[in-house]
Amino acid sequence: MSYDFKTRVSRKNQGSSKWELMYEWNPNVSDGVVPLSVADMEFKTIPEVVDGLKKYLDEAVLGYTKAYASFFEAVTSWCSRRHGYKIENEWIVTTPGVVNAFFGAVNAFSEPDDGIVVFRPVYYPFFMAIERNKRKLVNCPLIETNGYYTIDFDKFDQLTKNPKVKMLILSSPHNPVGRVWKKEELEKLAKIAIKNDIIVVSDEIHCDLIMPGHKHTVMASISPEIEDRLITCFAPSKTFNLAGLATSNIIIKNKEMRDKYIETLTTMRSIAVNIFGYKACEIAYNEGEKWLEELLQVIDTNQKIVSEYFEKNFPKIKAPLVEGTYLQWVDFRALGLSDAELEKFMHMDAEFFTDEGYVFGSEGSGYERINLAAPSEIIVEAMERLGKSLRKIYK
Repeated sequence: MSYDFKTRVSRKNQGSSKWELMYEWNPNVSDGVVPLSVADMEFKTIPEVVDGLKKYLDEAVLGYTKAYASFFEAVTSWCSRRHGYKIENEWIVTTPGVVNAFFGAVNAFSEPDDGIVVFRPVYYPFFMAIERNKRKLVNCPLIETNGYYTIDFDKFDQLTKNPKVKMLILSSPHNPVGRVWKKEELEKLAKIAIKNDIIVVSDEIHCDLIMPGHKHTVMASISPEIEDRLITCFAPSKTFNLAGLATSNIIIKNKEMRDKYIETLTTMRSIAVNIFGYKACEIAYNEGEKWLEELLQVIDTNQKIVSEYFEKNFPKIKAPLVEGTYLQWVDFRALGLSDAELEKFMHMDAEFFTDEGYVFGSEGSGYERINLAAPSEIIVEAMERLGKSLRKIYK
C-alpha cells in the first residue's frame, strides 16, 4: 500500500468525542486501549487533504464563505464518477452535518404529531430528529434472518397508508446492520412511498464505503418520480474522516421542496459551512480516490479478522460480514446478559469500547456495533483483549 494505514495515532486529551467517552465509561482504562465506538477513523488524515489545506491556509482570507464553482464541480463530478448519478449545482444545499439535515427535513416537511417511519435498529439521531421535534416515531422493524436483515415491505405499506405518516428516514447503506440495499429493494420502497405520498430522506453518508462484491444504488436514481420527493444526504465526512470539518451536501432536485428546505434551514441557522470544510471536500473528491480504494481494503481485512476470530473461538457470537459502512454489527445475545450487564462487561472487564446495540432501538438489544476503521493491529489487539475476558463467562 502507498498510504499509511498502520501508524497508531493517540487522540487522548485532544477532545476526541470517542476517546473522551471511553474515559467517562472507564476512567482507569489501560494505556494503549483504542475505542472502537463513534463512527470516525483511527487513521492518519488523508495526506492530500492535509497538504492541500496547508497550501490553502497560506493563501486564504478566513472570512465568510459560500459554496463556490470549484467546490460544486468537485461534488457533482464525484457523484457522477463514483455513483453514476448526475446532479446540478443548484440542487446542492450545504449543511454543517447530515444530522442537521434530518432536523431540517423534519421541520420543513412535517408538523407536530405527524408520523415519521424508521427501520430499526437504526442510527439513533433519526429518533432525536423525530422526537425532539414532537413528531411521532413510526417503527417498521427490519426482518432479521440468521444475521441478515431485510425490509418488511408489507408493514411499510400498511404504516404509510395512514395520512398522518408523512416521511421515511432511510439509512442507505444501513447503519448499524451494514446492509447495502439492492436496486430491487429500493424500487419496492420507492413504489410504496410514491403510492402513499411519502417524502423520503435518504441518508447515504456511507455510500462510498462499499465492500467487494456489493454496489450502492443512489435512491434518487431509481425513478424521476421518487427523485421528485427525495432529500439525499451525502458528505465526505465518513468517506475521508472529515467529520470535524462539518460539511455535508444535501441534494434536492424538486425546486419547491428545495426552496422550502432552505427557508427552514435559514430559520434554524443551520446552513453555513466551515470555510475549511468546503476546501477539504473539494480536495478529497478531486484527489482522494486512491486513498479510498486502499482504505476499503483495510476495512475488508478488519471485518474478516473480527468475523473469523469469533467463528474460531466463540462460535455462538455471530459477526456477519459487512456489505457497506465500516461498522460491524455483532450479536452477543448468546451470552445471556442484560444490556446493562453486557455494557459493564465490555467497558470494565474487557476494556472493549463499542457502541451498545440498544441505543439503535430495542431491536439492537444484545448487540454491539464495532468500528472497523483502525489499523489492523489495533483490531487484533482488541479482539484478543475481549477474548481473554470472554473465556471467563462463555459457555
